[in-house]
Amino acid sequence: MADAATPRLRLLRTSGIGPVTYRQLIARFGTADAAIEALPMLARRGGGAAPRTPDAAQIEREQATVARLGARYLFIDDADYPPLLAEIENAPPALIVRGDRALLGRACVALVGARNASAAACRFARQLGHDLAPDATVVSGLARGIDTAAHVGAMPATIGVIAGGIDIAYPPENAALQESIAERGLLVAEQPPGTEPHARHFPYRNRIIAGLSLGTVVVEAVPRSGSLITARLAGEMGREVMAVPGSPIDPRAQGGNLLIRDGATLVQSAADILDQIRPIDARAVRSPADRFAAPPPADASDRERGVVTALLGSVPVAIDELVRQSGCSPAAVQTVLLELELAGRLERQAGGRVSLA
Repeated sequence: MADAATPRLRLLRTSGIGPVTYRQLIARFGTADAAIEALPMLARRGGGAAPRTPDAAQIEREQATVARLGARYLFIDDADYPPLLAEIENAPPALIVRGDRALLGRACVALVGARNASAAACRFARQLGHDLAPDATVVSGLARGIDTAAHVGAMPATIGVIAGGIDIAYPPENAALQESIAERGLLVAEQPPGTEPHARHFPYRNRIIAGLSLGTVVVEAVPRSGSLITARLAGEMGREVMAVPGSPIDPRAQGGNLLIRDGATLVQSAADILDQIRPIDARAVRSPADRFAAPPPADASDRERGVVTALLGSVPVAIDELVRQSGCSPAAVQTVLLELELAGRLERQAGGRVSLA
């Protein structure tokens, strides 16, 4: 028997629909059922075939698996969905969580860093996690190295955000740690059960880590690493970015040192980290002033479709720039982009930018 969550999951699991598109469809059509009915028409206007939508039976099997695993869904309009995460533009419409959801109601700090971290950095991250735990929830990504050390030090006041399904342990050597976090802390996944983590999933995971947290701390990282992506995302979200300084002759410390050079706060203890996040109004953890809200799409004319599409190319461009150059309303631009995305002709990039697929 389908429940109220089934239509929302059907829409979310439809090919070509991401977090931004999902929220725009709900804003325009009111319900997931109405949005699903409109998909063929929208995709046709965008010049493509209708996206594939799973049937209710497939979604019910997923729901049964989630329940069997002892997990549950958190939808973005649920009262206990993390408010700080809901603020970001591409917040996950649904999370799958297993463990102590009360940890989401505490101040959260992300501790991230290198997978091949030095022994000294791992020891320091473990100590930081331990010292933060009485006052904050430590969030990390269950990777080798710094992530593992941070989780172990903060247990049970820790949230592990994984790139695959809630039932998939990655890396395999962290299977016992992942299970311990699910039993004593909180395990968070965006992907459906059974999803093996692929390279494209890790940036999505990183934006959840940054989005849950008031601040992100990089303990040790090489340039161009996933940890620096998480720090960059945190900065774009308006959150605190902090880094632990390291030896200039150790390549693993270059990423953190570069962050400090570029304006991140230098921290050397849990007290330094807490000093950075304490000035932030604690009520924001529970009820932020405003959740992100793009203008709800409305019908666009053929002329507007032509103008906006002509401005797009393979180089990502900001949506605000499309609005300015096209002379169309924000709602009309969003409609054209929505139709193109459903037709498989548009890709959404970081920082609210879009490009033709």
